[in-house]
Amino acid sequence: MVAWNLFWGTFVLTREISLPYLQSIDNCFADKIGEQGLSKEAFGAALLEADKAVTWLREAAANDSLALLGLPALRTDIDEIGKTAAKLLENTSDLFVLGTGGSSLGAQTLAQISGWNTQGHIQQGCRIHFLDNLDARTMDAAFARVDWRTTRFLVVSKSGGTIETTMQLLTAMTAIEAAGGGKYMADHFVVLTEPAKDGKPNALRALAEKQGFLTLEHDNRLGGRYTVLSNVGLLPARLMGLDIEAIREGAAEVLAPILAGDGAEVVEPAIGAALSLALKREKGAAITVMMAYADRLERFLAWHAQLWAESLGKQGNGTTPARALGPVDQHSQLQLYLDGPRDKMFTVFITDTAGKGPQVSRSFADDPAFALLAGRHIGDLVDAEQHATIDTFIRNGLPVRVFRLRDVTERSMGALLMHFMLETIIAGRMLGIDPFDQPAVEEGKILARQYLTQGRP
Repeated sequence: MVAWNLFWGTFVLTREISLPYLQSIDNCFADKIGEQGLSKEAFGAALLEADKAVTWLREAAANDSLALLGLPALRTDIDEIGKTAAKLLENTSDLFVLGTGGSSLGAQTLAQISGWNTQGHIQQGCRIHFLDNLDARTMDAAFARVDWRTTRFLVVSKSGGTIETTMQLLTAMTAIEAAGGGKYMADHFVVLTEPAKDGKPNALRALAEKQGFLTLEHDNRLGGRYTVLSNVGLLPARLMGLDIEAIREGAAEVLAPILAGDGAEVVEPAIGAALSLALKREKGAAITVMMAYADRLERFLAWHAQLWAESLGKQGNGTTPARALGPVDQHSQLQLYLDGPRDKMFTVFITDTAGKGPQVSRSFADDPAFALLAGRHIGDLVDAEQHATIDTFIRNGLPVRVFRLRDVTERSMGALLMHFMLETIIAGRMLGIDPFDQPAVEEGKILARQYLTQGRP
């Protein structure tokens, strides 16, 4: 069912749904923004394609052939996650999460709900660090400021063969031994990896078992970038003190219409997938810009960039993800977006920020140049800027989809994560490609190993 509602001063098409977010796509169509807008005919045709993908998802949920779809309702692992988190935090000053790509970005996305890794965040108690990118100076600096007696590591690698993560683990073990803690090595590490399968060994798991590390099971049916709702994402979230059941509850709300038998026209991820592909086909929107007006969504943008690029960039398909954080990137990217090539689809994430944050005393804003700030909160300015950016896109005839969240919470983030995993899978099915593999990235991994053993040519 659809209804016309007044939304930020303009009429937009919204569906009567109950989700932790509102997705608005009305200002992506030609009748609203002109030449760069999508025709309703092209969108309708794409929705019919998306409907087939929605049916496939429903069948996959029914026959349990896609493990992701079972995670929102899963509760049997909550107790183990809680106990492991408690063990990792016991008598711990610093805790490092080692992993890269899908083994870390989803966890960082959830961690940021608490404010972690934002400009205003002050860590209290145990300091939690995500070392996802391998950099010699970063590792030197990280290792230089810890007490090895009270430092712990959570090591995450699905296959156990991720060379960057293995390098981090082995250097950490070396440092602990050099500090005299060799006989206590098992107290410092927890490893999350899949069991050896099909005769293929898992070197990380073998090392963990040899050393006596606590070893957790990584579901071998889940690819790294689709693991955020499993223990890969939820264990770090629990370490941050988050309500992990609420994360899954938010995800379940997005999945519910598919399980209930609804068609693509009322399934939010299907609407998003149809919109993206139709804009690429009809208007050449080869770049998808994701812009968020909240520091706590910065890692979400990075998580989405990997998900979208690695899942859909195959056989000449896909659109290139770009990230922007507002308001800061208004000063660094908006000029290009408004006056550069018209080859982009924009998605803007906003929160209800008006009236929030520090306030300006009227006594310090008596100069006419500052008068508009008198009595205003930080959130008032952000609110004005996020809506101004959206309206500027519209006035310049650029397609802009808007996600509105009341706030960044466990429930709303769980919903967003499920939305975009489903949107990506549906888009992959529409394109006739496998959204779960990544064959092209293997060449670089193979060459890196050769260069280590044989030297560079």
